Amino acid sequence: MARLKTESAKKRLLRRVRRQRLKYIAILPSLITILNGVCGFAAIVFAGKGGEKLGLGQLSYFAMSGYMILLAMIADMLDGRLARMHQSTSSFGGQLDSLCDIISFGVAPAFLMLKVLEYKLAGFAGLNPVTETFLQRFIWLAAAGYISCAAIRLARFNVENEEDESAHMSFVGLPTPAAAGVIVSLIILHQETLETLPSLNVIIYALPFLALGVAVLMVSRIRYPHILNQYLKGRKPFAYLIRVLLLLAFVIWNIPAALVLIFCGFAASSFVKWFYYKVIRNKHNLVSSAHSALTRVDKGQIADHGSTELAEVDDIA
Repeated sequence: MARLKTESAKKRLLRRVRRQRLKYIAILPSLITILNGVCGFAAIVFAGKGGEKLGLGQLSYFAMSGYMILLAMIADMLDGRLARMHQSTSSFGGQLDSLCDIISFGVAPAFLMLKVLEYKLAGFAGLNPVTETFLQRFIWLAAAGYISCAAIRLARFNVENEEDESAHMSFVGLPTPAAAGVIVSLIILHQETLETLPSLNVIIYALPFLALGVAVLMVSRIRYPHILNQYLKGRKPFAYLIRVLLLLAFVIWNIPAALVLIFCGFAASSFVKWFYYKVIRNKHNLVSSAHSALTRVDKGQIADHGSTELAEVDDIA
């Protein structure tokens, strides 16, 4: 009876704690997080305007949408950093960050990809209606699959995340900003160099397959490094400075190409490493083990045969 009273008291206490209102939040990190979501919303608005040119030079609405998502990435990097620096991390901040991330790095890049491909398909006047319907459905399913995996990735991160800075040295699965960066960087490269290099249309047609690929990487258990914490923070060898300077020079020289190199290289690097260690190296180890086992068996048979011959000689003697 006393145990039942204790359990009911615990439940009442938990109910009372859950009903408490949120009284204090970190203002500056929360504002930057909301800026992240606003940039994602702006990206959706620009993507909905189509492929026409914006009033700023030769920049198209699609390219502007991509740059808005990149701006959201900068805000996403700053909010968590500021919260940890001022020791003001909270569950509210984590939930708000994920809600804004699903807009900026889930819905916005998927919608941008969808509108770009619809715009390209509209240019094919003689396309078979059956083929056009099939392509539209496939593009829509690729976008929906990307959004679904981004939501799963963010929900899993919320459950497994730790607020300690030492726990942010790597990510389990491709981070959603990096996945969005793969899609956005290719669209920006296509929009910025379409008139000079029409052959880059192939990039646009490959976007649904790339979206499905990065979607799988987001929900995978492949570990990706935290670039800032692992390679830029603290004391590093002098060669790191040279590499960063060369990368910055490349960014200044050609921003769209540099974005593609950074995001696609980051997404592919850990996958290639995982594939090498899990598939190629394991296969090589299995072959080596099998070869060693066969060698040991052959040696054992030779040894047994030799002892049999010696035994026969002894019997004759």
